[in-house]
Amino acid sequence: MSDIIEKGVDLLKKANVYFDGRVTSRNYTDANGVIKSLGVMLPGEYTFGTKAPEKMEIISGTVEVLFAGMESNWETFKGGDSFEVPGNSSFEIKVEEITDYCCTYY
Repeated sequence: MSDIIEKGVDLLKKANVYFDGRVTSRNYTDANGVIKSLGVMLPGEYTFGTKAPEKMEIISGTVEVLFAGMESNWETFKGGDSFEVPGNSSFEIKVEEITDYCCTYY
């Protein structure tokens, strides 16, 4: 993900707040009509469910992810990495340090 500011975006000002404020994000729609969210996760362990398929880009920080059905195969992702999660699924995430992320919803 680049640091270039996108033009022609529609930003939803209201924050998405999860896990007692330990995970927050803001949604926006890019110039191509794609919905994304930019957020921050504080250290901790969280479980997220998905409605639509999504791609999570780790901008900075380090996380470990366990995808639904994988039982004990945790994968590590750090700044510059990304992963995709199918719709109607879930994943567990262990956040080791403050982590910036961007989710793209398909």
